[in-house]
Amino acid sequence: MLSCVYSAGISGIDGFLVTVECNCTRGLSSFEIVGLPDNAIKEAKERVRSASLNSGFGFPATKITVNLAPADIKKEGSAFDLAILMSLLQASDRMKNEFGRIDLSDCCFVGELSLSGDLRPVRGVLSMAIEAKRAGKKRLFVPYDNAKEASVVGDIEVYAVRSAREVADFLIGIHDIEKFTYTPDERELKVECPDFADVKGQARAKRAVEIAAAGGHNILLIGPPGTGKSMIAKRIPSILPEMSFEESIETTKVHSISGILPSDVSLIRTRPFRSPHHTMSAPSLVGGGRIPLPGEVSLANNGVLFLDEFPEFTKSVTEALRQPLEDGTITITRASGRIKYPCSFMLVCAMNPCRCGYYGHPTHECTCKESDIKKYMSRISGPLLDRIDIQIEVASLPYSELSQGAKAEESSSEIRKRVSKARKIALERFKNEKTDNGGAISCNAQMEARHIRTYCVLDDACKRLMERAYDNLGLSARGHDRILRLARTIADLAGSEHIQPMHLAEAIQLRTLDKSY
Repeated sequence: MLSCVYSAGISGIDGFLVTVECNCTRGLSSFEIVGLPDNAIKEAKERVRSASLNSGFGFPATKITVNLAPADIKKEGSAFDLAILMSLLQASDRMKNEFGRIDLSDCCFVGELSLSGDLRPVRGVLSMAIEAKRAGKKRLFVPYDNAKEASVVGDIEVYAVRSAREVADFLIGIHDIEKFTYTPDERELKVECPDFADVKGQARAKRAVEIAAAGGHNILLIGPPGTGKSMIAKRIPSILPEMSFEESIETTKVHSISGILPSDVSLIRTRPFRSPHHTMSAPSLVGGGRIPLPGEVSLANNGVLFLDEFPEFTKSVTEALRQPLEDGTITITRASGRIKYPCSFMLVCAMNPCRCGYYGHPTHECTCKESDIKKYMSRISGPLLDRIDIQIEVASLPYSELSQGAKAEESSSEIRKRVSKARKIALERFKNEKTDNGGAISCNAQMEARHIRTYCVLDDACKRLMERAYDNLGLSARGHDRILRLARTIADLAGSEHIQPMHLAEAIQLRTLDKSY
């Protein structure tokens, strides 16, 4: 007897439909799974056998062949267990006439089986649910802990099930399962972020961060220990615009595939903030492994990647950032194929000006030699620095400024209003524009050369100022373009249609390392 049910797999951050075919024929008892399965799927034979017996279904003593189609695509993970069992039950003589209540061609089954027949959650359910809906499936059966995630998709009936027995009883008609619907509570919708009102002084650094957030620019904060660099960086998500639904879906996909999406969260609604330790490896940053998984650059997609103690990261790690910063995607190549992950993030770095941390400090003497300072700074390559639009010094606060306890600092909500207004101006400007790879442009930092020529036109006064800066600072062509992008963002914050000399001058001043080190 031949049967056919449907499941879904993952390739990159997208799902693909998998047809699970099962054929039971007379012959020596055996159980084979074909269709490019990985080891986790090959081991499903024992999970399915034990789950079937412990759920009261029995197990046919026949020759069983399961095919996962399309057979030329590598299948990975344990999400096919439930579909394999349902296909086996439909193909067996015992239950072939009982699964008539529901058309199984309209169903998609996802879940890992325990030996007892209970269902365990799997990674990437959101991507699978989106693909099941796109393929026209009407019902999706998922483990209970994955139901909130799957319910985000809409226009497909989601059934949260706890065991294979529960699924089979529903298909036979012994009992019903209510369709899962989920409405997030306020705790999920509202995530507390640290507020800029807590940061004393540092008006220049706050202004630089506001510009970076308004244009999606990368920023490097340089200063002695204890000046508030990390404190400022951790508050950047609180001033970024709210995520669109499309951004939330894409971000949730990445976190779901990585297996770090909490079971009580249906959709990530706050921009991610990732802060890996400087001892991390390059594959941990950009993604990889035997079974490629997203790295920190992808987990920070649509959010912030914060690298504290920037020069302490190994050269292989920092240099691996260059291509993702330019392209907004990362491609991981393995013998089994290529996987592409999104990585459009805002890079925020913090560092000391030297190894002891006190070079240029007004009161604390630096103990480093000049050669040591140059060696410390040389850990960050010129090409990488060129990709960081803003390089700003965070100076030590005088006591008089730090002790003004009664002075109210500007809150994140006020800064966010200006940032969101500038982002809306940019979105309107680029609504009909695309990048070279066909992606939409959502902020000024994503402008390419042809967009800069169109939207960053300089008058004669600005051209003279730009020429002097280019010659005196020894800028590269990339550095020149990044200053123009910065000037465009500053003009947007000021509500100006054209870039004025004051906007360009401020953009040039935000390139500290071009003139100081």
